Amino acid sequence: MPKRILTGVVVSDKMDKTVVVLVSRSVKHGVTGKRIKRSKKYKADDRENACRMHDVVKIIEANPISKDKRWSVLEIVKRDVLDEVDTEVIAAEGGDVQ
Repeated sequence: MPKRILTGVVVSDKMDKTVVVLVSRSVKHGVTGKRIKRSKKYKADDRENACRMHDVVKIIEANPISKDKRWSVLEIVKRDVLDEVDTEVIAAEGGDVQ
């Protein structure tokens, strides 16, 4: 059976070597027929700690890595890049810019 590949947005990168990816999908309601947005969070293995918040990534099914981790980061599709003005504002407020 082929491994599934999902695309989602990184919503947490606070853990070491792990990211939480939010995968959204659209399904049709059984009775009304309207389209409904459904989402689910997956913990994915990120060995290099390369992913950051708001990055769009592809994850692939993997053998169990820990209690909750069953996915690995395949690739970073799109980086969330702050422009220089945003970086200066965050630094001026005493925030951490990564």
